[in-house]
Amino acid sequence: MSEGFEALRDLDGAPRPQGPQIQAVLRERKVDQLGRSYATGKRKNAIARVWVKPGKGQIVINGKTSDVYFARPVLRMMINQPFKITNREGQFDVMVTVLGSGLSGQAGAVRHGISKALSDYEPELRTTLKHAGFLTRDSRVVERKKYGRAKARRSFQFSKR
Repeated sequence: MSEGFEALRDLDGAPRPQGPQIQAVLRERKVDQLGRSYATGKRKNAIARVWVKPGKGQIVINGKTSDVYFARPVLRMMINQPFKITNREGQFDVMVTVLGSGLSGQAGAVRHGISKALSDYEPELRTTLKHAGFLTRDSRVVERKKYGRAKARRSFQFSKR
């Protein structure tokens, strides 16, 4: 019984023996010889190849500015979210080639790619982007059509006669 009291006394601030320290894994910065960071983002059937480098905040997608390529403000807001959440707005130039899917899927792929490239360029931003959910690939894709069905799940119209 006295052993339990000794353990409680130890909690009051008595020095404890120090064991091996656990350190957080520091990730390396991945930058090419031109000072750019590259990443691939995916969403639905869209694949975005993204290059990020320090600059004035220009985003070029398939040779067009983001305002021209993504005409809807919601899609432009979506691709700027990684910069906004990390307080890096207007500090990086982004060059993207994206193909497949529709505009919504492409915007999601670009956001995923920008987030991954930012975390490669500045590894300390990884936790912020991870907590926001931008580094996780959204695995939802369109369900395939099954035989004996009109679409993936819809049955043909029932007729009694």
